[in-house]
Amino acid sequence: MTASTEVPPTAAGERFEAVLRETVGPLADEVDRTGRFPRDGVRALAGAGVLGLLGAPEHGGPGGSLRQAAGVVERLAGVCGSTAMVVLMHYAATTVIDRHGPGEVRRAIAEGRHLSTLAFSERGSRSHFWAPAGTAVREQDGTVRLDAEKSWITSAGEADSYVWSSRPVAEDGVMTLWLVPADSAGLHVRGDYDGFGLRGNASSPVTGKAVSVPATAMLGADGEGLDTALGLVLPCFLVLSAAFSLGVTEALLDLTASHLRGSRLEHLDRTLAQQPLPRQEFARLRLRADAVRSFLDDTLTALEASRPEARLRVLQVKALAAETAAEVADGAMRLCGGSAFRRDLGVERRFRDALAARVMAPTTEALHDFCGRAALGLPLFEEA
Repeated sequence: MTASTEVPPTAAGERFEAVLRETVGPLADEVDRTGRFPRDGVRALAGAGVLGLLGAPEHGGPGGSLRQAAGVVERLAGVCGSTAMVVLMHYAATTVIDRHGPGEVRRAIAEGRHLSTLAFSERGSRSHFWAPAGTAVREQDGTVRLDAEKSWITSAGEADSYVWSSRPVAEDGVMTLWLVPADSAGLHVRGDYDGFGLRGNASSPVTGKAVSVPATAMLGADGEGLDTALGLVLPCFLVLSAAFSLGVTEALLDLTASHLRGSRLEHLDRTLAQQPLPRQEFARLRLRADAVRSFLDDTLTALEASRPEARLRVLQVKALAAETAAEVADGAMRLCGGSAFRRDLGVERRFRDALAARVMAPTTEALHDFCGRAALGLPLFEEA
């Protein structure tokens, strides 16, 4: 347990730690090397109750908190970034499904029998998730036809459902959300993901052509999807993204500390840790990580207490954590020198994973603009 996040208590926490130790950890290098989706780890996490953590008690879930979810993502990210991202996206999708989704899916999520994910980003609007180009058209039989070219969908072809965004069917607004079963006719995953980092998270494009869903698949009201995304999905996603970055950062610092303590300069009869310059640089990186942890703790507290600045904190926390992870990753590579380039040390894998958060929508640059708008009392989005 840490100051800012906490894993599920007692028996659930023990089961989670056992899965980390016995399944997720031992498979992490293979998942990264092969780019294979971490099915065994996700299955074990489901059995330990991790996938159902945010499920409401009335649907059989424990009603876990965002702080607990952040603890799970942080611990996972330090061990296997790909598995952590799969769980992160599942939690973000769960926030919508548990509010607006059908009872049978809510129960399946609470029981760990259903993996979901977000399908917001599109080829046409790229990282501007708030401006979907995909369409939703009501057919004569009352069903709805969805067409879109989605990009970078975590767990593509592996999840049981997608929380899918489109333009509204008929109402004003910019977005409507849908729960789309992954086995729907017309869905096509375009190629395997072969990425620089997070290599096992199956983040591939998904094309939807004439995907037919019932009108009841709509999550919330037509045209109100952006409000739902901003009110439910974005706070969860941004906070958990910060926890992800913090987990990778802590792993990098632990590996670097071990290297500095264990590597010796024989001609000086000293370890690298006993040299002033490496020690000072490590202290600087440690300070950056501690600042992120304090900020994440304050963000969670602001949300829990409904403080006025909670919205701004949520926008700030991913940007701060993502850039800190990238800075610490670069510092770890420098401090560990040539050893960091070897896979067996574990630094280079975390280095690659650390760079993902800054380019995941909303990107750091977009978040800086949002933060400036929020701090200056401007709307987050320009009026059309």
